Amino acid sequence: MDVDIQFRPSYSLAIVQLTSGERIRADSGAMVSHSDSVAVETKAEGGFLKSLGRAVLGGESFFQNFWKAGTQGGEVTLAPDLPGDIACITMNGTPLMIQSGSYLASEDGIDLSTKLSSKAFMSGEGFSMLEANGSGKVLVSSYGAIYEKTLASGERYIVDSTHLVAIDGTVNVMAKTVGGFKSTMLSGEGLVVELTGPGKLYMQTRSPRALISWIIPQIPSKTSST
Repeated sequence: MDVDIQFRPSYSLAIVQLTSGERIRADSGAMVSHSDSVAVETKAEGGFLKSLGRAVLGGESFFQNFWKAGTQGGEVTLAPDLPGDIACITMNGTPLMIQSGSYLASEDGIDLSTKLSSKAFMSGEGFSMLEANGSGKVLVSSYGAIYEKTLASGERYIVDSTHLVAIDGTVNVMAKTVGGFKSTMLSGEGLVVELTGPGKLYMQTRSPRALISWIIPQIPSKTSST
């Protein structure tokens, strides 16, 4: 599978070239276009309970689409819901933890499951995150651009949890406040997460939560007529 990401970072589009018989899994609604030689199969991968876990706990669709190329190969183009970036991550056995809503697509060699974990709770993502395991390519998406950073063993880094996209499973996560009580209450930052390497992390330069907080006050309130 060959992936070419165009129009980064604001309106990214992943152009995926499939060889004969090759297949890619994509989240529901991610497809923009595909070759006539490519067929789609929609199913609850892994059975009812596993699909339900991904949907309820992992923030993904219950049904996922599998795009398979014919004998001549083919092309599928994919894009996220929000204006933003796409990163292609090549996995080689190290688990990848993906925040709710950031999974876009993956190769056949990648297994997806929802993991109840302290890392998810500490990162502000509830009690679970989507966990990817195996070897192959995974596409993750963001709101805004994606900033990648590699942490050395023991290196610590502070991130606003609403800006996390994905982290290597080797990265340790701990929630903490920004400064003292006054800074936590008045800085507008609230809780952050302290990440400790080794491993790689992927951050989005915009926060969907901040967007929602900005939009809500702009919505005219309904007034009763007298």
